[in-house]
Amino acid sequence: MRPAASSVWLEALAAVAACVFAGLLAWAVAGPGWGIAAACAGLISLLLMHLLHLARLVRWLSLPVGTTVPAGVGAWEGAFAALHRRARRAAERQLELSVALERFRSAGQALPDGVVVLDGHHDIEWLNATAAGHLGLTLDQDRGSHLTNLVREPEFVRYLEGGQYAEPLVLHPGRNPGLTLALQVVPYGQAQKLLLSRDISQLEKLETMRRDFVANVSHELKTPLTVVSGFLETLLDCLREIPPEEAERYLNLAREQALRMERLIEDLLTLSALETGSLAPAEEKVPLAELLAEVADEARALSAGAHRILLKAPGGGSLLGSRAELQSAFGNLVGNAVRYTPAGGTVEIAWEGGADGGGSFSVKDDGIGIEAQHLPRLTERFYRVDRGRSRESGGTGLGLAIVKHVLTRHQATLEIESQPGSGSCFRIRFPPRRCLPAV
Repeated sequence: MRPAASSVWLEALAAVAACVFAGLLAWAVAGPGWGIAAACAGLISLLLMHLLHLARLVRWLSLPVGTTVPAGVGAWEGAFAALHRRARRAAERQLELSVALERFRSAGQALPDGVVVLDGHHDIEWLNATAAGHLGLTLDQDRGSHLTNLVREPEFVRYLEGGQYAEPLVLHPGRNPGLTLALQVVPYGQAQKLLLSRDISQLEKLETMRRDFVANVSHELKTPLTVVSGFLETLLDCLREIPPEEAERYLNLAREQALRMERLIEDLLTLSALETGSLAPAEEKVPLAELLAEVADEARALSAGAHRILLKAPGGGSLLGSRAELQSAFGNLVGNAVRYTPAGGTVEIAWEGGADGGGSFSVKDDGIGIEAQHLPRLTERFYRVDRGRSRESGGTGLGLAIVKHVLTRHQATLEIESQPGSGSCFRIRFPPRRCLPAV
């Protein structure tokens, strides 16, 4: 028997013994009647005291958890003290569990993926904010609701009720166009389940871009390779019968296509290095006048005298950045201006300082111009307004994509203004920290 229980019994026996002793004493002094009456009165008082404490205990049990344990006397004092200690330990344990539960809920809310806790009947027990956004649910309103009554996509209902959860389900929710979710159910406990949701819209977009990129590269390489292969086969089959001047023309055409493939591969390598986040080259002070003069010379060489090339360069100052990348970005803009401006047109290259200490490089032409619906997509890889004209002029379709990434690395922005038939203006704005005044 435990010590606490032993003390209760000892105290009870002592109280009964005291009542009996009082009765015997009264018997000896006043006679048997008084003795029996005294003993009975003592026992009745003892019984009433126990009933009173028992009533206090019953009443305490009916009160909310955490209510103070009543005080007692005699054996009940120890019993109530033990109950108090037990209630305090239970309250501390409940507090610990509440804190742990809140911690787990906070962790669940912090997860980048959606989490829905389901019972054995697929009713919602809990969900985090990410899952609420993915599935269009609300915890306060939807707790206890059957999940398939709220998410009624047929393929999701089949997946949830089918029980085959080895592979995730890719879902395009009808109530949230443009969103692509990967949903997976994880069984746990006794028939309970976790529904995990992940937004893979960007991954799907990247996969589409990857497929388009491979298709575009294959298409861009196939045409010149076909031309080169055709000319070589013709020369091999009819070399002795083809006049030397015609054979030379075939070889020149094949060489042009080979150079086109070389330019395409160089642009692909440049773009790949920029997109994969390779370390930027060491920054240097690039003299503006020198850089713009080189870009203008490239434009004159590409034009071969067919255009007026104007240069409005500052007397001094420098740009802080990678010379090779800046020259590539400027050269791509100037090259596009020459290619898309008819012979006899004008291409103007200029630099302007800003009032805030920044500066802008601009290329303005009076060429064919671009319609407004094409402007937002010009920096996409292989996007062309006029595919046939771009290929004829030697463009690879990657120039503006390279420009975009170079400007990102230099904290610069690209602005495009164009009107069909009135020419275009491409302007790069650099922040003040990139523009160094002449010393």
